[in-house]
Amino acid sequence: MKAIIVGGGIGGLTTALMLRARGIGCELYEQSETIRELGVGINTLPHAIRELAGLGLLDRLDAIAIRTDELHYLNRHGQEVWRESRGVNAGHDVPQFSIHRGRLQSVIHKAVEERLGVDAIHTGRRLGAFTQDEGGVTAHFFDRSGAHVETARGDILIGADGIHSKVRSTLFPEEGPPCWNGLMLWRGARDWPMFLTGNSMIVTGGLNAKVVVYPIAEGSSPSSRLTNWTVLVKVGDANQPPPRREDWSRPGKREDLMPHVARFSVPHVDVPALITATPEFYEYPTCDRDPLPYWSSGRVTLLGDAAHPMYPVGSNGASQAILDARALADSLAHAEHPRQALTAYERKRLPMTAEIVRSNRRGGPEGVIDAVEQLAPDGFDDVDHVLGYAQREAIVRGYASKAGFAALPGLSVVGG
Repeated sequence: MKAIIVGGGIGGLTTALMLRARGIGCELYEQSETIRELGVGINTLPHAIRELAGLGLLDRLDAIAIRTDELHYLNRHGQEVWRESRGVNAGHDVPQFSIHRGRLQSVIHKAVEERLGVDAIHTGRRLGAFTQDEGGVTAHFFDRSGAHVETARGDILIGADGIHSKVRSTLFPEEGPPCWNGLMLWRGARDWPMFLTGNSMIVTGGLNAKVVVYPIAEGSSPSSRLTNWTVLVKVGDANQPPPRREDWSRPGKREDLMPHVARFSVPHVDVPALITATPEFYEYPTCDRDPLPYWSSGRVTLLGDAAHPMYPVGSNGASQAILDARALADSLAHAEHPRQALTAYERKRLPMTAEIVRSNRRGGPEGVIDAVEQLAPDGFDDVDHVLGYAQREAIVRGYASKAGFAALPGLSVVGG
């Protein structure tokens, strides 16, 4: 069997490794001329790290990432709504990593080159069209100028080509553009003094206005970390199209961002100073797509953001793409026919990811902050008098269960 993978992001690259580990051949096609270290910080949850560890990448990731050990949810006044251990501290057998997205992608990319060979990755190849028949799939690739450069033939085609997926738009030509919720996200990273444990993550504010801060790598000194920050604010009408195309590498403007930052009080970190000291940062209108009725058509299927783009809530986008890769590779290894494998993969992954997309629209686990802020918009003296511990735990734990990363029984919660 041979698979054609369209897209050289985290999902596509991980799929290539998963297939290789099961003796399934594949070639990967990426429209960019090079696979570069783009983006800023992301979190990869233990259930996804466990899959990468199974591919022998744990030590490489450990060398460039931060083992997140605790998470604090605060209201916009900086008062603690919920606190819990994460990763190994929460009872998992592997860490939760906070990491630069590009560095994570680079580790997986390098492993693909080592195990499949550099010739298995084809860059500067934009998918133009594909056809399928009883024997396989034929894909036609073009360069930036629109000239045809390659035709590939495989048993299946996997669309891991992101929120603007050509594979998805071919399967669902009437779908239209991504859905915007009116929120704009700004992200950056800067070497900054450590706060709390040095491996802590802070989320301040609810779905319509929040600040997130966490370290993603060692800093320039033992007392500093490369610190990722995110500001997410509702700036528009969700019924309107986003003001700018969804693009993770679009530079942000300080004059657009800084007026929003004053709305938050974040203890332990001087967020205005951190943002002011960041020379370059990025903006992104937070978009997703409605869950699909199916991902697979014949010998073609979708994976990662092409299948289930979701709002950046709950540290889950890249993690779910990694889980997709494992499930798809297992299905292909065990099924008698590719069509049967794609059906089994879809049956396993589509319902779960659809529920995560819907949950993220409601705020995901961070919805516990919204619940408290709605009841006590001006702050509180005792959060338990606003919303009881059991109620707060139900919000956070319910999401963890849906997303598949609930910690070991009895070891997860350290406080709330």
